[in-house]
Amino acid sequence: MKKKKDHIIRNKTKLLFLLFGVNTESSPTPTMADKEPQQPEELPIVLVHRLPSFKIPSGPSFRDQLRSQFHMLDPHESPEPYGSFLARHAPFIRVLMTIGPSPISAEFLERLPVLELIVATSAGLDHIDLPACWSRGIVVTNASLAFAEDVADCAVGLLIDVLRRISAADRFVRGRMWPVKENYPLGFKLGGKRVGIVGLGTIGSEVAKRLSAFGCTIAYTSRNKKQSVPFPFYASVRDLAANSDVLVLCCALTKETYHLVNKDVMVALGKEGVIINVGRGSLVNENELVQCLVGGEIGGAGLDVYENEPNVPKELFGLDNVVLSPHSAPGTPESFKAVLQLTVGNLKAFFSNKPLVSVVSNE
Repeated sequence: MKKKKDHIIRNKTKLLFLLFGVNTESSPTPTMADKEPQQPEELPIVLVHRLPSFKIPSGPSFRDQLRSQFHMLDPHESPEPYGSFLARHAPFIRVLMTIGPSPISAEFLERLPVLELIVATSAGLDHIDLPACWSRGIVVTNASLAFAEDVADCAVGLLIDVLRRISAADRFVRGRMWPVKENYPLGFKLGGKRVGIVGLGTIGSEVAKRLSAFGCTIAYTSRNKKQSVPFPFYASVRDLAANSDVLVLCCALTKETYHLVNKDVMVALGKEGVIINVGRGSLVNENELVQCLVGGEIGGAGLDVYENEPNVPKELFGLDNVVLSPHSAPGTPESFKAVLQLTVGNLKAFFSNKPLVSVVSNE
């Protein structure tokens, strides 16, 4: 009877194994190694000065995508006072990631003695003390490569809008003025215009490429003459303005370029001259720009940036020869995705001792 019972038990055991893959005959005892979860490899540390708030459509946020690959230290998420947070982590922080306008001063850099790299997710770097970085051997990268095409597109769009009065014509039609005033004033042709580009860097070069295709003639001013560039070079922005119909501002804002375009430059540009600014608002003396536009000393302006954003001089609102946009030149889903790729690429390159992309030159 006992043998028959043992036979039945063995048959049931085999059936369980066949149905569910359960082997009840030999089940090894779990070890401590099996019970303890495997610890993930430690992620590289990156201090966050300020992260972009944008979210890439149909995807996780910028922050979430970075956190999956790096240990993001964000002082603003810690209950610990900012100063003590930095002091506690400073010996381990080799990389800082930031977006303007949160300032990075020489005093701030002194609190991070082993910092080697600043990754900026903006094109402009006027919030960073670059000379202080270079004196400490800190490398700085920006996102100009990711934004260049979109900013250049916006610059060309603003110029066409100002010359052909597209936005003003739209208001004319929507305001039901067409049946009353009939013909709308003529605009101006883009082809053949002499365009002076202030700052022939990544963005300026994209502007030049686009406007050359429209039949414009290009000249430029920059910190240094570029040997491989076929366009005429002018050492001063005033001389460039005197030989141009349009000035497109693409350069970085520094102590040297603050109010680079003043009334003297605008008068040299002439009564039909147009200023397009996709750089920084303070490249232009805004008060003098308003005076020249209201007084008819220049022909028009297309502005994406302003001195005291988001505040815009109210005198500009009623001018049909002025086109305004809210610092949105770089703002496309494609450019945001490119910024993420560029940022992650540079962070990975740094921690792998590989070459960085979009390094800001100190020459």
